[in-house]
Amino acid sequence: MGREFLGLFEQWAGTYDTTVNGHDEEYKDVFLNYDKILTEVVKRSGKTVLEFGVGTGNLTKELLTAGKHVAGVEPSDAMREIAVSKLSGEAVITDGDFLEFQRPQNQIDSIVSTYAFHHLTDNEKEKAVEIYGSLLQSGGNIVFADTVFINQEIFSETVEKARQRGYYNLAQDLESEYYTTHTVMKNIFEKHGFHVEFTQMNGFVWIMEAVKQ
Repeated sequence: MGREFLGLFEQWAGTYDTTVNGHDEEYKDVFLNYDKILTEVVKRSGKTVLEFGVGTGNLTKELLTAGKHVAGVEPSDAMREIAVSKLSGEAVITDGDFLEFQRPQNQIDSIVSTYAFHHLTDNEKEKAVEIYGSLLQSGGNIVFADTVFINQEIFSETVEKARQRGYYNLAQDLESEYYTTHTVMKNIFEKHGFHVEFTQMNGFVWIMEAVKQ
C-alpha cells in the first residue's frame, strides 16, 4: 500500500521542494510544468477534497488558496511535519495511506493526489479505486497527476533513456516503483464505475480525471 517506500519518503522530505522546483537536473523533466500541474488538479477538483500523499503540502496549499475544504492523508512523519508547518494549521493532515485512512465524515466531491499513486501495485490501485467509488456520489471525481505510460514499450524506452543520460537514480526509481499503463488504469476505473480521461502534462506525468457515473 505504498508504506514499503516510507524510508524513501523520509529521505526525500528535506529536498522535495527543491527538486520539484527544477533544481535537480536528474528529475527536472519529471517535474516540468509542476506549477501548471498543481493548477490543473485544483481547477478540476470540487469544493470538498480528500487529498492522498500530501507530501510537503504544495497541492494542499493551492487547494486552500482556491477556497477548497481539504482533508489530507500522508504516511511520512517528516513530510507531514513540513506540510503542517507550511500550511499553518489550515488543513487537517492525518497519518494514513491510499488504502488505510480515516474516512471523511462529510460528503466529498473530489479525491486528488500528485506524484504518489505509483507507489501502489496494480492490485492495490484497484482496491483503492473501489474504496473511492464508495466515497463519491455520481459526478464526483478522482484527479490524479502521476507518471503513467501509454504502453510497456514506452516505459522500457524511458528507463533506457534515463540510463543513457546517466540518470541512474531515476532509472532505479522507475524500475523499483509500480508505474503502470493507460490501459491498466482505464480498465480499473471503468470496472468500478468511472469514466476516465488522460491529459499529458510533461514527458512523464499525465492527469487522470475519473468521473463517477
